[in-house]
Amino acid sequence: MNIVQPDSFLTLHYRLSGPDGAEVVSTFDDKPATLSLGAGQLAPAIEACLVGMEEGTRMTWHLEAGAAYGERNPEMLQRVKRSLLAQHGDAGEQYRVGDVVEFPTPDGTGKFAGVVREEGADWLLFDFNHPLAGQPVTFEAQLIGVL
Repeated sequence: MNIVQPDSFLTLHYRLSGPDGAEVVSTFDDKPATLSLGAGQLAPAIEACLVGMEEGTRMTWHLEAGAAYGERNPEMLQRVKRSLLAQHGDAGEQYRVGDVVEFPTPDGTGKFAGVVREEGADWLLFDFNHPLAGQPVTFEAQLIGVL
């Protein structure tokens, strides 16, 4: 029987649920996921759950608040002037509380997202924390194969 190691390549079904039990992501009704542990495709605490799991098994873990995606960091809340958004994006874009907006990384090679939390006359408050930061999560996995 194959057992998951810290650098294993896996095929699995998984489900991640927030504190209210609502699914954040699930592959159980679709094709299974294929991923390489240690490559950053899953949060390190979630990857750690998989290590030692035997091929063909299904397990569920309940991770305490902040264990999966860290604690909420108030420094990750930032006001951005609307003029800056217009200058670097679509000048006609209308933003509303709850919108998810992607920003380029400083080096321009990637992207990160922020959620609009508040609107001011000439600014928007963005929250760049992971949506599940500071919250308990449930992680369920059915391990199909270890390569």
